Amino acid sequence: MKDPMTGWAVPAAEGRAWDCVALGEVMLRLDPGEDRVRSARAFNVWEGGGEYNVARGLSRTFRRPTAVLTALPCNELGVLTESLIASARVDVRHVLWREWDGIGRNTRMGLNFTERGFGVRAPLGVSDRANSAASALTPEDFDWDALFGSGGARWLHTGGIFAALSESTARTAVAAVKAARRHGVPVSYDLNHRASLWNSHPDPSAAREVNRCIIAEADLLFGDDHGLRACLGLADDWAGRRGWPTDPAPPARAATLAFDMFPNLKGVAYTLRDPRSASANSWQGVFHDRIDRHVSVLRSDLEILDRVGGGDAFASGVIHALLNGEDGRRAAELGAAHGALAMTTPGDNANVGEDEVEALVRGDKAAARR
Repeated sequence: MKDPMTGWAVPAAEGRAWDCVALGEVMLRLDPGEDRVRSARAFNVWEGGGEYNVARGLSRTFRRPTAVLTALPCNELGVLTESLIASARVDVRHVLWREWDGIGRNTRMGLNFTERGFGVRAPLGVSDRANSAASALTPEDFDWDALFGSGGARWLHTGGIFAALSESTARTAVAAVKAARRHGVPVSYDLNHRASLWNSHPDPSAAREVNRCIIAEADLLFGDDHGLRACLGLADDWAGRRGWPTDPAPPARAATLAFDMFPNLKGVAYTLRDPRSASANSWQGVFHDRIDRHVSVLRSDLEILDRVGGGDAFASGVIHALLNGEDGRRAAELGAAHGALAMTTPGDNANVGEDEVEALVRGDKAAARR
């Protein structure tokens, strides 16, 4: 049912295969734990990706049916990744398999070596992802009408990392969001700006052109003032500075300008974080609709084990609230609580239950439960 105030309209769950599908690359994350990449002798392996993490959070924490649209190499690393995705209860039926030539010249598994950081030592990510299977996806690889038609998904999530991988993934993202809108399926898009990816694009204006084309079809945009400036070309005097603002004006003004630029946009959400060290941040979630601005409780000294994936967990909490028909205040609180909990566990995702998220929203203390 459509909310007359905000314009949100989500297809009913009955007869639909998934509450959300995510379009993006799934990588293997190699985590040295408390060690550093340069000195590690062992790594834990997690699956992750900016778009996939949102579907995983909706599935594991909020118990919603989700699927991922991606491609994997037909080798042992691809099989491992598929197994990890399936163990998260994310549907793998639309994972595409690419033939592997034995050495990875034609296609390969994207890898991400990620240090958690500690204290004054910042987190560090070292990507090894060129020519991955997902980077070669094209619009023709998926049946969009089946995915978003009457028996398909209720929501599409994708992001700027996937769109920046290659010229063909940009076209694929555009095709996906246009198809979803054509079928009345809400679209969320996370800018997730990565200068290193866009800078390698053959078209120097691609970041602005591609992102504007995608956001024109989106209902919900995840992105702070820095992402909006970098991806949309907003002037510095509009968007202000990056970082934790002493007053909420800079990101709020950027969100207002995004609403002015994109008439289909119904919501803009982002996190505010102040990395006082790699191990402690201020943390807050914000959700704008076209009527109001909703801000979660401020966690001024959030202790962090692994900050990777906090923003993705925030996004899945926000989407969960909107799928439930809840308001912007509730979306901001659920997203912020889920993101905070995600940063207390290793890997890209929150290994928590919905009851733990609700407990944090209520303000329950972290006393031992026995």
